[in-house]
Order: sequence, then C-alpha cells, then structure tokens
Amino acid sequence: MQMLAWEIGETSHALRRAFDRKATEVGVTRAQWRVLAHLDRVPGQRQVELAERMEIEPITLCRMVDRLEEGGLVERQRDPADRRAWRLFLTTKAEPLVERLHSLAADLAADAFAGLDQSTIDAVRAALARVRANVTTSPKGRATA
Repeated sequence: MQMLAWEIGETSHALRRAFDRKATEVGVTRAQWRVLAHLDRVPGQRQVELAERMEIEPITLCRMVDRLEEGGLVERQRDPADRRAWRLFLTTKAEPLVERLHSLAADLAADAFAGLDQSTIDAVRAALARVRANVTTSPKGRATA
C-alpha cells in the first residue's frame, strides 16, 4: 500500500509538471491557472474564500491576484455586504485565455489517460474518491463506515 500512495503522489507530480510545460506556452503559471479556473467555475468569490479553497495563505493569493489584475485578467469588486472584502471576477480579456487553458487541460488528460477504457477510468476515479474520503473524514485518516 505504501508504494501505491507513493505512485499516486508521483503521478500527481508528473501531471503538474506536464501541465506547467503546457501552461507556460500561453504565459501563465499553474498557480495563476488555478485562480483563473476557480473564478471561471465560481465567479464573484471573496478573496478569503478562494484562498481557503485553494489551500493557500490569503497574502499569497493576494499577490497572485495583483499580478492577474495588472495583466487585465481579473478584477476586484467591493463586496456590497462587507466593504472590507473584495469579490473576484474574470475580465472579458481572460475568457479566451481560460478557454485555451481548458483546451490544454483536456489535451493533457487525453494524453495521460490514453489506452485506458472508460470503465477503467471510472474505477480509478471511484477508487481515488474513496482514498480522499478515507484521509479527510476522520481524525485517524480513515473513513468511518
């Protein structure tokens, strides 16, 4: 089992490196892509909420958003319910870039899972979902069923 956990980690690392290579072709880092992808899925998130979702420190996210805002890809808008907070939105300039990054991600997934039939992919997804549940649902790292 220990080797399987290591292999999953190494596979994740290889996927991240491969995506990094593809993302640099369009001029963004994986971290920036994660911000853009989160905002594409859930526009108008508060900065603090997005930092929590991404599991990064708010100041780290703030710096990334600063760069994306300088590039015209993200805009901050005051939260009408809390004037101390900012809500984040993609700009229209970001839309073609996000589409391109989605395409790169789809191409990477197709390459990564080439040769695997749908039933195998479904089984792997189910197994990985169970592993995530096992390590996140109880203090001992095991699901209680």
